[in-house]
Amino acid sequence: MNQLLYTLQIADNALIIGHRISEWCGHGPILEQDIAITNTSLDHLGQARSLYQHAADMFNALSAEQKNALFTSTALQNKINKGENIDEDDLAYLRDSWDFRNVLLTEQPNKDWAYTIVRSFFYDAFNFYFYTELQKSKDSVLAAIAEKSLKEVTYHLRWSSEWMIRLGDGTDESKERIQEAVDNRWAYTGEFFEATEADKAMLAEGIGVDLAGIKTKWMERVNAVLEEATLTLPANNWMHSGGKECRHSENLGFVLAEMQFMQRAYPDMEW
Repeated sequence: MNQLLYTLQIADNALIIGHRISEWCGHGPILEQDIAITNTSLDHLGQARSLYQHAADMFNALSAEQKNALFTSTALQNKINKGENIDEDDLAYLRDSWDFRNVLLTEQPNKDWAYTIVRSFFYDAFNFYFYTELQKSKDSVLAAIAEKSLKEVTYHLRWSSEWMIRLGDGTDESKERIQEAVDNRWAYTGEFFEATEADKAMLAEGIGVDLAGIKTKWMERVNAVLEEATLTLPANNWMHSGGKECRHSENLGFVLAEMQFMQRAYPDMEW
């Protein structure tokens, strides 16, 4: 069960930030960056699909009792009661917000280009070190997904780092606006390194990543980029938390209402 929950944590992060970033499609500041950020969202969604496929396989192997205890969604419960297997689409479109395990940072609104870049940079830096370590997982599927995803994440981190520097060391207005975004979004980064029961269990079994072990590397990368961007971190180290334990802000509800509307309105619809 913990292996399934662990996989869902990773998949939910990828899905929600991928959806958030996709909102920029057609609205980027210049055409080149519109295409770049849209492609980034597709990378995240591709990672999410692979992870959900793996999670669905693990879910379908559970006993009926275990399945019924895992999710509260009526739509999923109906499928389970009929003895039907679920797939990656069911996990994305039929779960309710209190069944999602993404960190709170990923569900925060785009607001403007600076806020979007800061959110991506913090997340990309974490993802880079996370997937680097996940390649060593004893779960061969997770290890393969991590190896493939790392190629994409390496580009994501380079892209968001360059934008951090470009805006931070740019005009007075760009520096002011991205510093404001850093000050605001910093309080959501601590949750990256909070270990849930699933995190602890998977680390003990050689499947998961040592979050404490990658925190130092993450901080070093963040500080190096911020220094080059002439930006500073807030002195206040208080952090938001709860997303990995299925406690979310109202923002996730808006994301899911938009993303899940078609499947909820027309159940089992196929193109």
